[in-house]
Amino acid sequence: MQKKASLTDYFQLHFIVLIWGFTAILGKLLQPLDPSAVVLFRTLLAVIGVGVVLTIRRQNLRVSTADAWGLLGTGGLIGLHWVLFFLAARLSNVSVCLAGMATSSLWASVLEPLLLRRRVRPVEVGLGAAVMAGLYLIFRFEFDKVVGLAVAVGSAMLSSLFTIINSRFTHRYDALVISFYEMAGALLGAIVLWLLVRQLNAHETGVVVQYVPQTGMQWLWLFVLSMVCTVYAYTIGVSLLRKFSPYLAILTVNLEPVYGILLALLIFGDTEHMTSGFYIGTLVILIAVLAYPFLGGQKPTNTTPTGGDLEIDVQP
Repeated sequence: MQKKASLTDYFQLHFIVLIWGFTAILGKLLQPLDPSAVVLFRTLLAVIGVGVVLTIRRQNLRVSTADAWGLLGTGGLIGLHWVLFFLAARLSNVSVCLAGMATSSLWASVLEPLLLRRRVRPVEVGLGAAVMAGLYLIFRFEFDKVVGLAVAVGSAMLSSLFTIINSRFTHRYDALVISFYEMAGALLGAIVLWLLVRQLNAHETGVVVQYVPQTGMQWLWLFVLSMVCTVYAYTIGVSLLRKFSPYLAILTVNLEPVYGILLALLIFGDTEHMTSGFYIGTLVILIAVLAYPFLGGQKPTNTTPTGGDLEIDVQP
């Protein structure tokens, strides 16, 4: 049985979603560093960071052999998700990338019943259809960015799959231990993708692409991306899965476009202004996402503050 989530836990969850919304912006600031290189150096620094924390805490890293392979494989999955995420922002822009990521709940409604062997909830299917309608509006009015949006939707699918699989480990191991193994798996996957991309682009001419950071600002953004957006946010996110069901966690992560699009408009200005159809489609997706708790999903069972916290019982 999951622990009860407090109001502080909800604020913490939203704070890390805000941080994740900033990652697409960092990906754009890191241009022309290739997405595979961004993920490679992000995970390399993250592994070092988590390793230092584990050493200071003298944390036992022992896990079963089967779980070690499972954690490494799950990390490889999240590494591929990150590469697609940054690629989507490059192929379109930050706003389109984040709108595509808002389809995570649609993927969760399909994948969670299959992987966790629970019944399909009609409300999730209905809300998934609403998400598809929102995507149609975005495709219709932003057709020139269709490739970037499609890549972002694929990235959202991998993100949902990762969250569901990861929920099986959160009750057995410490969040930092899980983060260390999965960051190592993401690093291994990123190395393979980095080598593959370099090989495929070896004969390309006239295209400025970097595969190793070359400026101090790039290293600074990579440090923020790895230490704040990865080590801190990722570890806290894993620990919060002990208190939230995978679907509710994914549901909240779908607010990432709201935070990210607002931040992108503030930072990049006119390059992030989109057509009215884009914003209508994104609004449809977000309404579907936010309507879930009120249409038969996870509902508060106690809305009375207890000991300073708002206690909410979240069922899987």
